[in-house]
Amino acid sequence: MNKKPNANSPDPAQPNPPSRVIGLDSHPDSFTAAVVVGPTPAGAVVEQMFNKLPIARLQSWAKAHTRIQDQLVLEASGNSFEVVRSLQAIGRNAKVLESAHLGKLKEAHANNDKISAVRIAKAYLAGTAKEVWVPDSKTQERRDWMHGHRKGVKRTTQLRNRIQSYLSDNGVRLDKPLAVALEQGRLTKQLKETGQLSAPQQLVLEIYESDLCQAQQQRGRWVSLMAQEVLTDPQMLSLVRLCGVRDIVAFSVMAIVGDIKRFATPKKLVKYVGLNPAFDDSGEEQWSGGIGGHGRKDLRGLLIESAQAIMRTKHPLGKWGRKLLGRTSSLNLAVAAVARKLVVAIWYLLMGKWTTLEEIDQQLVVKISKILLHVDDQVLQALGKERAQLRQGAYESLKQGRIYTLDPSKRFTPLLAKTTPAASPKAQAAGASLTTVCPHCGKTTAGAKAGSGTKGRRQMKRVQGI
Repeated sequence: MNKKPNANSPDPAQPNPPSRVIGLDSHPDSFTAAVVVGPTPAGAVVEQMFNKLPIARLQSWAKAHTRIQDQLVLEASGNSFEVVRSLQAIGRNAKVLESAHLGKLKEAHANNDKISAVRIAKAYLAGTAKEVWVPDSKTQERRDWMHGHRKGVKRTTQLRNRIQSYLSDNGVRLDKPLAVALEQGRLTKQLKETGQLSAPQQLVLEIYESDLCQAQQQRGRWVSLMAQEVLTDPQMLSLVRLCGVRDIVAFSVMAIVGDIKRFATPKKLVKYVGLNPAFDDSGEEQWSGGIGGHGRKDLRGLLIESAQAIMRTKHPLGKWGRKLLGRTSSLNLAVAAVARKLVVAIWYLLMGKWTTLEEIDQQLVVKISKILLHVDDQVLQALGKERAQLRQGAYESLKQGRIYTLDPSKRFTPLLAKTTPAASPKAQAAGASLTTVCPHCGKTTAGAKAGSGTKGRRQMKRVQGI
């Protein structure tokens, strides 16, 4: 009897089997796989096709029909991360490709699971599709908590606006006393005493207020869990030392960023968050835009809120932001610039490039106290600790860690750029021409004269890198 060869062992007649790319089109209940062989999309050949197999058979199918050296790729979707983790558990190499790029390659008049699987494999061979980082299980759990909290915030805002709109439609203004009653859950009772609404209107308002109380309880539960995680994780707690960062922002940063070592430089983290301005320089036309439309807008929104809080403080970064606001007269630009510097500080802090923290100042004491207020009794009972123990543990963790001190006035000075020395100070005052040396090709270029006016001084400072 002929023994069936194992898919994981190489064929003896073919000592170096060709590398294969296997495109997967995964769905919640089924998946389709296309085995593609070839170095380029034009020369790729579909060797084998598996159509609409049950997703429960994914691991057994991969063991029987794939090799360890095969590259499995799939499009980012709802269960793509779980599919990758399932394949990695049996020793297979799987990657997730960005869905925005793959969606542009789809033909509207002809599309099915087989075509999609081949398209995914050829997009990987082309090398133009961006790879999506697959978070580990801990980071994925934190992301789930963060998204639950953001949905709770959205839900409470919607219900507040709905109640305010309903009161306005019936001639009742939500003034400050009524707003306080709404937060305390006794708005309907107070309006019953004043007789401003009829019985059916009071019934509608009572249902709206009940929904709002339930949404606030869920939101508070998420905040309590996030505060607990911040207090018990030293790396996450270290972010609280930065101005404008507390439990929610610190938790969200770690949930979205995950492993900070996947960002080689601060610029890469800034680009990932989406705080670098957009631009389009093609031909004779030049265009520069804002920070919207790219990056992680969920994390960017929280960092923008942190930057707005920093702008109202006496922190050096807040003073720098207000000076920038005075020069540009654009609040949005100044806030975005402060948020960008905050992201750079986060990168340095998480990478371990910090200075020593000598003592817990009053600002950190206030921050830790506010975070402890978010931890409810149910969480304390699960931890088996009291608030005083959590406070002391947080202080010890902060003292053992370090902090990066951000210098907002620091400017970049090119190492290879230099200016030709002038003959004398009188020649400079008379408007001697400036000569610069290109740091790349070494070519000498004569610049404009630096006169005694404001424009001349700006030119001098720009060349000298001041």
